[in-house]
Amino acid sequence: MDEVDFLVIGSGSGLDVANAAANQGQSVGVVEKGPLGGTCLNRGCIPSKMLLYHADVLETIERADEFDIDASVEGVDFENIVQTVTEDVGEDAASIRRGLRSSDSHTLYEGEGRFVDDRTVEVVDGDDDGARVRGDTVLIAAGTRPSVPDVDGIDDVNHLTSTEALRLESPPERLVIVGGGYVAAELGHFFGTFGSDVTIVGRRPNLLPNADGEVAEAFTDRYADRFTVHTGHAATAVEASGGEITLTARPYEYGDDGGVVDAESVTVTGDELLVAAGRRPNTDILDVEAAGVEVDDRGFVETDEYLRTTADGVWALGDIAGEYLLKHAANHEARTAARNVLGDDLEAVDYAAMPWAVFASPEVAGVGATEAELRASGREYATRTYDYDRTARGDAMHADGFLKAIIDLDGTILGCHIVGPEASNLIQEVVVAMKAGSGSVRDIRESVHIHPALSEVVQRGFSGQFSRGGAGHSHSH
Repeated sequence: MDEVDFLVIGSGSGLDVANAAANQGQSVGVVEKGPLGGTCLNRGCIPSKMLLYHADVLETIERADEFDIDASVEGVDFENIVQTVTEDVGEDAASIRRGLRSSDSHTLYEGEGRFVDDRTVEVVDGDDDGARVRGDTVLIAAGTRPSVPDVDGIDDVNHLTSTEALRLESPPERLVIVGGGYVAAELGHFFGTFGSDVTIVGRRPNLLPNADGEVAEAFTDRYADRFTVHTGHAATAVEASGGEITLTARPYEYGDDGGVVDAESVTVTGDELLVAAGRRPNTDILDVEAAGVEVDDRGFVETDEYLRTTADGVWALGDIAGEYLLKHAANHEARTAARNVLGDDLEAVDYAAMPWAVFASPEVAGVGATEAELRASGREYATRTYDYDRTARGDAMHADGFLKAIIDLDGTILGCHIVGPEASNLIQEVVVAMKAGSGSVRDIRESVHIHPALSEVVQRGFSGQFSRGGAGHSHSH
């Protein structure tokens, strides 16, 4: 059996901690079953955003007539777009692999890791099948995989997950998407822009159900204009016949009883089925319980505020720990883990002002509390919404969207939610105010904003009259 000072399972953000350990002179083992670089680089945020930018360019050209510009698209080399992105990602993964293979500090174990004892992993399949390695310290950072819902007939029908969809070299003529979250939103935009007839079936009343209710509703309305959208419906059965996929969905209700309603069903057909119904942790594959690592009822690794698991000397971060399934959250956790594993004093992960974004059309971003969360907690608050087109830049862009600011009655920023162009950039000012500033609306109001830049949407959204909400208050915008 091999023994190392530090062993990491997964080569995404966990690799940052491994490199920090190597820089302190520790021997490091890295177990990875797939391409190096983890989910984000290989089958997640990097390839998807590279592809989505192509869709944004095409959409911009197609809107040119709004600005009295006569433009047309002569052709699209979709296959080359996808191949170029795939090759770029593959080269990055290969570069990481070469670096680890040539390192004197790192030993790369290629294959699927499974715990067989305390801090001991056996590699199955892959180039290093049969190897066993034990770490004085172990970091579990092995991520998640697409979750496939229990739909009658799903195992008998060829279907795509995000992994395969990102490598399709021609857009389906008709694409049916099961799921209403960010993957459905982003890939719906991508394939829809390049000509697919898109149908989305989601269980929740709105798409992007984790977003603030007003933002989710606005986003859903815009998607309903672009695509066929069946929200509030759960897929119950699917079958393939004659090169066509037929999906049956029934109304779905939330509440005490919840579940599928025995009401009139919806039937949709397509050439490809994309299952975008969330992610599940890889803890079952790793058999983490053999190492004494406890998981929650959804299978995510249980960690304390310092990222320690229930097993001595075993830590966890990223998607598999289930706090935020976001690459920037995993990177943030990796910085804390490196300090805690290698330093003398423990420091809790600070999740304050953790932003998120959906790179769809329209773009969506948020940080902090939603209005529904504040109402549920009985907390008093105030809100203000501000439309993009009330700024000079927003009007020039013909921008359709709004910012929603949420503060407490003392002026502390509680949350911000945006739907519209550049939402992922505009939210950053609010994140800095909440995290590095005083956390007050004054941080935004009193900072000089360039006129007439789009950032005025943020400045004006946090200025002016707010409407009170929360316990005992009605509010309007």
